[in-house]
Amino acid sequence: MRIWPRICSRLPLSIAQDGVRLAVRLTPRSRAERIDGVVDGVLKVAVTAPPAENQANEALLRLLAREWRLPRRDLSIAGGAKSRNKLVRIAGDPPELMRRISAAITALPAT
Repeated sequence: MRIWPRICSRLPLSIAQDGVRLAVRLTPRSRAERIDGVVDGVLKVAVTAPPAENQANEALLRLLAREWRLPRRDLSIAGGAKSRNKLVRIAGDPPELMRRISAAITALPAT
């Protein structure tokens, strides 16, 4: 079963009924927490937390919430909880979230 959303104009975002979905490639145990940009249709993110006991997933959600000024409670892992390839659910108004997050992603340096 394929969990990845249909990619809208090269961004790893798709509109869902209750918000948006974001395709992420997570690198745990990195030297620094950072959002690297879009590579091959997914957002590359690195966190310092290890993958054990859901720590890397939680670090990913905290990083995205902090960077995009969203409440942490609005973000959750919708798919790939035990994989490096993840689908993050962001709850809220879909058009507003698409506007805010796509602007933040396109402002990232090219990789």
